[in-house]
Amino acid sequence: GATQEITVEANSGSVKYNGGEQSVSGLKATTFQVGDLTYTVEGLTASASGTDAGEYTANVTGTPVVKDADGNDVTSEFKVNTVDGKLAIGKRNVTLTSAGGTKVYDGTPLTNDEVTVGGDGFVDGEGATYEVTGSRTVVGSDKNTFTYALNEGTDANNYAITTSEGTLTVTSRGATQ
Repeated sequence: GATQEITVEANSGSVKYNGGEQSVSGLKATTFQVGDLTYTVEGLTASASGTDAGEYTANVTGTPVVKDADGNDVTSEFKVNTVDGKLAIGKRNVTLTSAGGTKVYDGTPLTNDEVTVGGDGFVDGEGATYEVTGSRTVVGSDKNTFTYALNEGTDANNYAITTSEGTLTVTSRGATQ
């Protein structure tokens, strides 16, 4: 029976969602030192691919063939173990921030419907629409509140979205700036 054990491990990778298919493939090592002899494992492959955020298993497949340094098939002397790898596609971190603003009281509401996208941002062709509801008419401050809706084709599971609200401030006419 087999007298030696060799473990072949698939490559793993970690990337950020980019809207396209991403992949990981290959094996960490196919050459092994046993004592002072070198052996090579052939016949195995591994790969995983995915588009959306999540984890994808890179299964090691194939039939292992172990050869010694002279190219002789010595598979019967070995037990070949395999360890699957994984492709981890992470969510993009996106920060949505409504703008702030300041004005002197004039009886009309202060609004600012600008929303900036920070962090990793959305990938090309994806994004959101915003409804900014913040408004301040009288002297004082309020958060520039807003809501957002992801555009068609933009999957919330591919993003970690946080929101931040600017401040709208109305000052009194007599105040010095």
